[in-house]
Amino acid sequence: MTDFKYKEKDTKGLKTLDAFSDAERYNQWILEVIRPYCKGRIIEIGSGIGNMSQLFVRENFSVVLSDLRESYCQTLRDKFSAIEFPPAVVQLDLAHPEFSKVYAEHLNSFDSLIILNVLEHIKDDAQAIRNCHSLLKDDGHLIVFVPAIQSLYNRFDKGLGHFKRYDKKTLSQLISQNKFEIIFSKYMNFAGIFGWFFSGKVFGNAIVPGKQVKLFNHFVPLFRLVDRIIFNATGLGVVCVGKKK
Repeated sequence: MTDFKYKEKDTKGLKTLDAFSDAERYNQWILEVIRPYCKGRIIEIGSGIGNMSQLFVRENFSVVLSDLRESYCQTLRDKFSAIEFPPAVVQLDLAHPEFSKVYAEHLNSFDSLIILNVLEHIKDDAQAIRNCHSLLKDDGHLIVFVPAIQSLYNRFDKGLGHFKRYDKKTLSQLISQNKFEIIFSKYMNFAGIFGWFFSGKVFGNAIVPGKQVKLFNHFVPLFRLVDRIIFNATGLGVVCVGKKK
């Protein structure tokens, strides 16, 4: 039902998710950026194997987890089965052509929707944003994180099924044109640009090397300082938050 060639077994994606599962400092960095906008009942779109989900659960967010792939949904159920109140997990395809009909029970149900490194996988991203809009209550927050700078598009992006990369302007326009008021927008991870460029474009790696992720994670405190020094002028990723009109 999605715009890319959907396969239940996502080998490259799973290897990338596994690589970032140990990137605790990086994942925490993302959480600290988006936390002020996470309110009420939350749904995370594209939870994968739960790299960010575990942080939401740890901080006692009222969160529903979701993913397109049933295998990932089962991984999420297993991962959190031992806790006293495990989060609900639903299989959800944000690009489904009959989204409102298929997921009618979830419409207008959430105060916040978090979609991290997912939108770039969907060809009709405008429809995806409209579907996000339908899941949110009035004044609900849409929290989006996507890869930035189209000129950095390389084998990593292609292998992961990315259609594009964004910038603050294009992402803000996409969200605001679909009935959201932009309340926050920010680049992050300037230093990551160089690793992505050299590893993916110069050396032609097809997937993000695990050793590279571990090294990057080690230096996250330094990279956060660099972002502050350059006033977040640009970065490997961009965060944007919209409020449902």
